[in-house]
Amino acid sequence: MSNHLPERGTVRVTMSYKFQRLRERIRQSVASGELSGKLPGERELARKLHVNAKTLSKALTDLAAEGLLHRSIGRGTFVRGSGEPESKALGAWMIVCDWAEATSPIVRALIEANPEARVVHDVTSLRPSFINQYVAVIDLAGDAPTEFVRDLMVRAIPFVAVGQQPKTYATHAVLRDVTYQATYVGRDLMLGGHRRFLAIEGRKSTQLTEALRKTAARYAPDATVDPCFARDVAALLELGTTALVCDSVATVRDVMAALSAMNKQVPRDVSVAVVGCVADEIPCSGFFTSTRQQAGAIVDLLKDIQPSRPSTVWLTGTYADHHTTGPLMTTVPSEEELPIGLRFPSIAV
Repeated sequence: MSNHLPERGTVRVTMSYKFQRLRERIRQSVASGELSGKLPGERELARKLHVNAKTLSKALTDLAAEGLLHRSIGRGTFVRGSGEPESKALGAWMIVCDWAEATSPIVRALIEANPEARVVHDVTSLRPSFINQYVAVIDLAGDAPTEFVRDLMVRAIPFVAVGQQPKTYATHAVLRDVTYQATYVGRDLMLGGHRRFLAIEGRKSTQLTEALRKTAARYAPDATVDPCFARDVAALLELGTTALVCDSVATVRDVMAALSAMNKQVPRDVSVAVVGCVADEIPCSGFFTSTRQQAGAIVDLLKDIQPSRPSTVWLTGTYADHHTTGPLMTTVPSEEELPIGLRFPSIAV
């Protein structure tokens, strides 16, 4: 997986260069033994490395999500396997998710980390005696009833919202920084000349659309960003769209399936990108957070959670270039002139 932007004539984006350089510098310092055991406090380490404390904190969180570091609220940041606090029994977790996600990679990763975890699909009619056996609740579905969350808070049972901002109460959360990811991808495409975008969102969310529109306001005021669902892409492509940005790998596959059902495909001169979580195969260029990173962040948060102090962990992810994006082409090349990755019928769906 590459951390670099496309080389095919696009204007190179440097928005996260300092962050990526800092993250690799810390990784190398750990590998060489320069950093080991408990790391210095964030302010002290930021001064030592001559970087912004906020950028340092984000880099440490990212490396903790990868499993290189362990961040313990109130105790500090440790290099894994060298002086970190001893692990303790995690207790039973309730994992709330849709039926279709019961065997998803993130659920499997959470159960692997804590074999006592159990999956629940409907929390609307759970009795207090059933809830009391759990020490924490992880909401992957994003639609836990307000009454259920309130009952957990009354019982001081930690509640972690994953992928969705807490709606009513201030609770713990593990979130992808969609705005950061979409801005990174959108800026590259806009500087490459793209002006007509489709923001394809699978859930009832406008986060991707709003992020791309804010990016356009800054870098390409004449660009248009239209939200749509996967089933509508075929019709909108005929209106001159030159860039598709999806909110998940699943949405990319839905787009390809919808086009295939209509005997159509993505035109050769249209760029396709995605921001989202990925478990294994990456179908196109984009900014990704791995499900293992996400699960690792949840586990670390639950190890050190303090019910009275809601914490939010933001995951930035990593850019991967699969050559499905590029500058706006003024002329459409022949099939033979295109890199293999831009021949969209070959995208894995």
